[in-house]
Order: sequence, then structure tokens, then C-alpha cells
Amino acid sequence: MFKKLSRSAVSTAVLVAAAAVALAPTPASAAPASASASAPVSASASAAPAPLSRARIAAHFDLSKGQTPENLALAPGGAAYVTFAKARQIAEIAPDGTTRILATLPKPADGGIHTPALGFPLTVGIVRAHDGTLYFLYATGTPDLTGVWRLRPGGQPQRIAALPAGGLPNGLALDPRTCTLYVTDSVLGTIWRVPTTGGTPTAWSTAPELAPAGFLGANGLKIHNGAVWATNLDKGTVLRIPVLPDGRAGRVRTKATGLPGIDDFAFTGRGDQLLATLNGPGQVVLVQPDGSHSIVLSQADGLQNPTAIALRGTSVYVTSAAYVTAQDPNLLRAHLNR
Repeated sequence: MFKKLSRSAVSTAVLVAAAAVALAPTPASAAPASASASAPVSASASAAPAPLSRARIAAHFDLSKGQTPENLALAPGGAAYVTFAKARQIAEIAPDGTTRILATLPKPADGGIHTPALGFPLTVGIVRAHDGTLYFLYATGTPDLTGVWRLRPGGQPQRIAALPAGGLPNGLALDPRTCTLYVTDSVLGTIWRVPTTGGTPTAWSTAPELAPAGFLGANGLKIHNGAVWATNLDKGTVLRIPVLPDGRAGRVRTKATGLPGIDDFAFTGRGDQLLATLNGPGQVVLVQPDGSHSIVLSQADGLQNPTAIALRGTSVYVTSAAYVTAQDPNLLRAHLNR
């Protein structure tokens, strides 16, 4: 997650520094790939014939209204649900690109100026349960609003679990088997676990691999093949943490490196192969199980600081928030060639 230019000079300075350090364009000599936590194996990033085709912009959003899409969840009927970070909103995007605002979160009393790392309140990760309930995250820097929220069909948003005001909840994943939500905290370097019924969060993992290195750490999050997978934006890594039989977190393994500004990701259905968004470079990359990666979408396809990615069958959806480019936040669709 790389956020908008703030109103204040302080926030602007933070974002400029982040653009220069955490989200620098991918160098030609980038060294991704690792199959172990202790001895990563280098492999060069290179552009390869894209496994994606028919890329097109499915919906354009209004930057002047704060419609900066941060994360998305897909519904069986073809709709997509997104969080508009700057607007503090949850929206439904119809298959024809029509946008409908479902909820606007309350603005904190201090305006959100104490939101860690960013200085403004924002809606972030979102998931959809089978019954249509949406779970999402809200970060404000205040104890009364920061946490996990729920929106049932036709209902009103409700906070179901408080998270530390000194943190920045970001990525969200749902394990439907155990009715458990997992949350990455990009500032505290923590993965939290929360029941879908709400309640007190548990710090599931505080492994050092999750910590930030100057700006934001643990970011994107998915449940896959008995493990929790996460990205680290500052370190440009993909991490795998097995869920042990008793539910505790196992040993972290670094599965890929050399991915500057990595944000969200999604598995393609071919084992551990995944697609990931690189926010600063404005790219989507295909990451193989051995950690090697290749560029499959770029700014030439319409990407504007891509923030999230999701798959429905062979359809790939990518949100771009245009935090730095300040041009055309959008939802892109492409076809996955299997």
C-alpha cells in the first residue's frame, strides 16, 4: 500500500521518501527468488511473454472524490467490492463498471492526523464471506475506530474488533473453514487473528520478517494450502507461514525476494504460482514457485500504482489507486491464459 499525497508538508515528505526508497522502480539487476528463509537463491527478474491477454480498463474512478481503490473482493455474480482509501468508503463495482457506494466510515474527531506512517484515515483490506457479508479494515490512529469492520447485505457498517491505534491494519484474509480473519499490521509488523464473530484480536505472528524497514512492512495477505502468505512492502518479499495443527504460526519461509513495492497478490490456481502488484513500479508480476518472476502487466496496460489483485476463474482484476501518478485510478480486467 502506497498512499496519496497528503495535505500536510510532513506527510508529503514521508511519501516522497517512500517513493524514493521503498517503491523505487525495479532495477534491471533485481535479484528475486528464494526457496528458503536462510539462503535465498538469486534469479533475475525479466520481462517474458505475458500469460495475460485482453487487458482493458473496466472502470474509471474519480480522484477528486477520493476514489483511490486500495483492495478488492469478488462476488460470484460478477460484481467487485473495493475500499476507497481516501474517501473512507466501501463500494460495489457492477460488471458494466457502474460504481455504487455502500458505506462511508465515520471520520475521526482529529481528522486522522495521527494515523501511523500516513497521517490520514483510510479503509484498507476487504474480504467477502459466502453469505455476502463484507469484512474490511479501517485505520485512523484513534482507538475508537481503528480495527476490523463488518457490513452485512443491506445493513450498516459495524466495528467488530478493535486493533491498536498505533498500528496500521492493512491486508485482510478469511479462512472460511475456521471462521477466522487474519490481518497484517504494516507498522507493528504483526499478523493478527480475529474470529468472524468479533472480539479481542490475538497476535498470531510477530516474526521479524514482517517488520517494516523504514516505511511499511507486512502488507498483502492470503490463505493458501494450509499456510498464511504475506508480502513485505519495504523488503520486497513474499512470505509463507504454515498454520500448525494447534492453530499457531509455524516458521516463516521467504518464498520470493527482489519485488520492490510489492502490495497485494493472488494465486493463479497452479500450485504456489502467484500474481503480485508492484505499486511504485506500476507493474503486475508473475511469481513462480521457485521465486523467479516476470512482468506481465505494466503502465502501458493502464496500471496507475496498482494496489490489489484478485482472480475469478480466468478473469484477473487489478485495482490502481494512482497515489503517485495522480492520474486515472481504475479497475483493470485481463484474461489468464492457462
